[in-house]
Amino acid sequence: MNIDAIREQAFAMPLTNPAFPRGPYRFTNREFFIITYRTDPAKLREVVPEPLQPASDLVNFEFIRMPDSTGFGDYTESGQVIPVLLGGVAGNYTHAMYLNDHPPIAGGRELWGFPKKLACPRLQVRTDTLVGELDYGPVRVATATMGYKHQALDASALQRSMVNTPNFLLKIIPHVDGSARICELVRFYLKDVTVHGAWSGPAALALFPHALAPVAELPVLEIVEARHIIADLTLGLGEVEFDYLN
Repeated sequence: MNIDAIREQAFAMPLTNPAFPRGPYRFTNREFFIITYRTDPAKLREVVPEPLQPASDLVNFEFIRMPDSTGFGDYTESGQVIPVLLGGVAGNYTHAMYLNDHPPIAGGRELWGFPKKLACPRLQVRTDTLVGELDYGPVRVATATMGYKHQALDASALQRSMVNTPNFLLKIIPHVDGSARICELVRFYLKDVTVHGAWSGPAALALFPHALAPVAELPVLEIVEARHIIADLTLGLGEVEFDYLN
């Protein structure tokens, strides 16, 4: 393979059989279970990278079912998203993500910089309860529950928020000598969002210590709200907001 062919074909690893296809990445009937809780503000300041600043003492713990996603298939993910401010503008910083499918792990890390690790999250309805579970190997890391569709939420307001709110990631790719080759704050948006339904209800969240999935380091002090959302959306590609190496 000559140099020009490599330049034309180079998109993702491996060169001749990439782990994920080119976008756009469309998600149909994406199901969110989001519990917002208060945590220790000092702990938040330790994990939110400048120039972002924590917007409050809140954290969103999320479980997301993706039964139909372009190129990535059918999978589930879970993690923590922190409301932040950048220049006075509100956004969300993805702090940790755990999922059970290799292509979105590879694509999420290589393209956007999502902090994805392999684990076993689940989201399902059990009788009258929406249940989210996250296991890392054989060990339980998080359990979340919510009353199923107790109260309808304003779907149009949620849809506007999902489209207009910037999302931030810390993308790190090492050099061959082990130093950082890329270290960037990335911003991206959700696009073409259609919210089919949204609900709230009583909720609970338990986090358990784990050396390699340390979600409990942002402890649950108080549950603020819970949301169950079903939506179609396109995951927009990102742009560099801040280059830590330049």
